[in-house]
Amino acid sequence: MRALRALTLSIVASLALILGGSAAAVATEPVDLGASRVVDGVDVLSAGEERALDERLTALSGEAGVDLWVVYVDTFTNPSDAADWANAVAARGGLGVNQYVLAIATEQRNFYLSGDTAGPIDADALGRIETQNILPELQAGDWSGAAFAAAGAMADAVGGGGSPSQPGATGGGFSGLTIILGLLAVGAVIAVIVVVMRRRRSGGARAHGGAAPAAEPIEQLARRSAAALVAADDAIRTSEQELGFATAQFGDAAASGFADTLAQARRDLDEAFALQQRLDDDEADTEEDVRAIHTRILELCAHADAELDARTEEFDGLRALEQNAPEALVRIQQERAAAASGLDAASTSLERLTAAYAPEELATVDDNPDQARSRLAYADEQLAAAQRAIAAGDGPEAAVALRAAESAIAQAAQLEASVDKVAETLAAAERDAAALLADLEGDLASAIGVPDADGTLAGVVTATRQQIDAARTQLSGTQRRPQAALSVLLGANAAIDAALSGARDAAQRAERARQTLAQQLQQARAQVSAAEDYIATRRGAVGATARTRVAEARASLDRAEATAQIDPERALADATRAAQLGALAVEAARGDVGGFAQAAPGSGSSGMMGAMIGGMVLNSLLGGGSSGRRSSGFGGSGFGGFAGPSRGGFGGGFGGGSRGRSGGGGFGGGRSRRGGGRF
Repeated sequence: MRALRALTLSIVASLALILGGSAAAVATEPVDLGASRVVDGVDVLSAGEERALDERLTALSGEAGVDLWVVYVDTFTNPSDAADWANAVAARGGLGVNQYVLAIATEQRNFYLSGDTAGPIDADALGRIETQNILPELQAGDWSGAAFAAAGAMADAVGGGGSPSQPGATGGGFSGLTIILGLLAVGAVIAVIVVVMRRRRSGGARAHGGAAPAAEPIEQLARRSAAALVAADDAIRTSEQELGFATAQFGDAAASGFADTLAQARRDLDEAFALQQRLDDDEADTEEDVRAIHTRILELCAHADAELDARTEEFDGLRALEQNAPEALVRIQQERAAAASGLDAASTSLERLTAAYAPEELATVDDNPDQARSRLAYADEQLAAAQRAIAAGDGPEAAVALRAAESAIAQAAQLEASVDKVAETLAAAERDAAALLADLEGDLASAIGVPDADGTLAGVVTATRQQIDAARTQLSGTQRRPQAALSVLLGANAAIDAALSGARDAAQRAERARQTLAQQLQQARAQVSAAEDYIATRRGAVGATARTRVAEARASLDRAEATAQIDPERALADATRAAQLGALAVEAARGDVGGFAQAAPGSGSSGMMGAMIGGMVLNSLLGGGSSGRRSSGFGGSGFGGFAGPSRGGFGGGFGGGSRGRSGGGGFGGGRSRRGGGRF
């Protein structure tokens, strides 16, 4: 199996598109979208076909109010999955909810129609367009016909041919009982993993015993490893939060040993996520390789749980919520009041942002105030339960409720703070974009008089001017898109820097490289932070794909930060990859959350849905009211994290089964769905 390659540069893709090449590459990374609606990287269309198709796609925008780009390459790579690849193109282009990409790999014989399911064409309609309109043309070898068919079907769908899905209208919705059974099923999978790992440690007789029998179907093994990733990630996230509570109460010294244990568990999980990313990125693996990787993921997740579990009672003794429930109740009520005081400010800030920026720029925070209110409502329910338990002298029951309230309040505060973080990010993106515009105008002036025997520089200058104009449009008005504009300008900057490199001395080139790296790092930090915040506050509904992407995004960003001074070129590659993976993580997570909310509309009390999305619902299902069950712990049974079984489960939309196909610009869009395929 080939190793995961970190050098997935958007810069390289920009140059490939702008400068062209003498022959088609063996495999093509996600490309940038240009002024034309057609990107034919493999010359499967004649000049006349390409011109006619571009005219048809331009007309589609006027007649239906939707934009479609069609991209032909030979083979998808980095990522190799058709959906991930097409959605990465959409993310790079900063496409909105009414903008679509049809990606076709002519040699790989794979395709995908990328669209935001919140747009005018819903997920079911997109699937029908793929199977009923695009696929037959591709199977017949009619490359332009597939795109024409897509355009016609999309126009029909917007005009009334496609009917939006109605959650709950058929038998496909989930009842409350179905959701609870799903939760318990995930818990059963997790318990099996833990038992298997413990048998390995205690038995030791089998040379290769462990998480998966050799005859287990590979699809089932993949589902189990995805469920284990979600559960272990939840355990560690919960443990990190619990450790934060303990540190705030008792200081760093008292909690240092637990911090070391948590760090080791995090390293195990990071390795597991890296292995999953290898599976997602690699184009071809043997079944033996895939089986070995999934088995190793299961082992790492079980080992992480065992490390936390070993210190359960010790951590429980440190916090002593059962013994100190009355004092803890007062403290948590004060924290609740502080979180509530920030809610109005967050709502006002979001209203101000909504009036200035396009919806896709706010995709990770557009419902944060509502989510925060639901967390506080759940906290109120749990605080009331804690008061009743204290009055009845039931310390364990009080501790369960107090932990749930504490976690919900912390999420509410994080949701509120994320709005301000995004506001700062967008303001910084506007400043960086303005600086880049000035730099690029200077580059265009510098290009005058530079020798250009083959006309290459002239082509780059023309493309740069077009990208500058597009960015200025994105940076103006009341629907600004600074993140998308910055991404376009960074690509343009790389292209013209490469074209002018021969006309600059070494010092000038080094200075430009430092500036580009600083800007790319800023964008990567913002994207990864937004993805992490979104997933952390909605982890009850987020599956393995989004968690894998954000874990690898963080790893890529850490590498970029570490090598920025010693290897700027490698750091730029890692920073670019971090931003791309962060965008993919948001898209996958938004798809998971949207699907979960549709599956469980109006569940329970005012705070219950928020508790489910936040990953806290098993606190009452498994941890509360069970006499004799430990209410806290540094691991607990079945990936409970420091807080025991009460918050280790729900895990991520029933074990992370969502494929989380990704795309959409800036901070997200909702391009997560199954679709496309081979032809």
